[in-house]
This record gives sequence, C-alpha cells and structure tokens, in this order.
Amino acid sequence: MAEYPFTAADLEALRAWDTPTICNALELVVPQRRGHGYTVRPLVPADVTLRPICGLARTGTIRAAAPSGRPAELDHAVRTGWYEYVAEAAMPTVVVLQDLDDTPGFGAFWGEVHSAVHKALGAQGCVTNGSFRDIDALAPEFQILGGVVNPSHAYVHMVAYGQDVSVHGMACAHDAVVHADRHGAVVIPHEAVRQILPAIELGARREKVILDLCQSGDFSVAKLREALARSKEIH
Repeated sequence: MAEYPFTAADLEALRAWDTPTICNALELVVPQRRGHGYTVRPLVPADVTLRPICGLARTGTIRAAAPSGRPAELDHAVRTGWYEYVAEAAMPTVVVLQDLDDTPGFGAFWGEVHSAVHKALGAQGCVTNGSFRDIDALAPEFQILGGVVNPSHAYVHMVAYGQDVSVHGMACAHDAVVHADRHGAVVIPHEAVRQILPAIELGARREKVILDLCQSGDFSVAKLREALARSKEIH
C-alpha cells in the first residue's frame, strides 16, 4: 500500500473550501504551479449545491462514438478491472476520466447506475470532458463535472485506466490529489496538502485589509494603495 504525507482527514478538511480558494493557496505554497494543474475550460456541474470533493485520482480513458472492436468478454474484463482499480484506494477517490473521441461526450458513461456504483466504490465524484445524463437520478452527494450533458450511451466503453490523462487542460496522474467544485478542478501536489490550510488563513488575512477598506465607506485610491502595501507585509 502506498504511503502518503497526509491522511484522509487532511483531504476531508480541504472540502470545507471552494476550489478557487484552494488555487489561491497553491499560489502561495507552490508558486511555480500558478499557470498549470487546473481545468481551463468550463465544466458542467451535475449539482451546483454540492460541497467540494477532494480525493485520490483514479484515472481512465473512454470512447463512445464507435464500438470498441474488442470481443464482448474483453470489454467486460476491462470494465470490471476498472471497478477493481477504483476500489483499491486507501482514501476516498475522485475519478478523472478523459474522453478520447474527436467529439467528446458523444455517449454518456455517467448516469444513474454508474454514479451509484462509483459512490459505492468509494468515489466522491468525477471530473471528465465526456458527458453525463440522468441528472435527476444521480447518486445523492455524488458530484459530476462533465463536458456536456447527453441522453445516450452510444457505444461508450473503457479504453484503459491508471495512466496519465488530461481533462480540459488539467493533466492528472494516478493517485494525484484532486480538489473540485462547480468552478472546476485542480491537482494539489502531495507535499502541499498539509500546507494549504495555513496558506488559506494567510490569504484571508491579506484580503481582509483590502475588503475592510472597500466596505468602510471611506474608500479612495490613495487609501487602496496603502491597504495593498499593508496587505503585502502580512506574513
């Protein structure tokens, strides 16, 4: 079993914060990651009211525009192998599924059944450039961030799993820590997980100086300049 420099409780604590706040913290903790490691195109959330998800990535690829061309027995073996792969995790997971079709989302992998299955396997949700359906029948508290909504399965099938994938500009490897909500998703480096909460607190103290001025009724550009200078001095 892999060892991690964090616990499931550490990941759960990060679910109290939205993904933009996590990204803000990463800018402080690992500033070299400022320009990559997150989704850069819009995703469709299945339910905007759900809390953020945070877990170990279980990565895979799918296609749906045409049949796999494999024997049915092999398709079944790949699908069940995928289930086993998702289940073999020391902590809650987030599925990161890349649709390889020229038109991603041609057929929906996610719906009532697969959301229930993956929730039972320990996943909190999924980030995919593919599609989902059955919006009113998805497993409770299972978040899906998808590229599109589509009513049909088409010929959807697993291609492979456990490899590096890319979803809407976010590169993701097996066992990466992924945080996601209705804004999108971001990969958190393992070594940064336990530095996120202190960085959030620091960022909040810096922002408070500026926000307090904006709400004071005594705002001016000169005072904003002073507030920005004071904010930078907070450590």
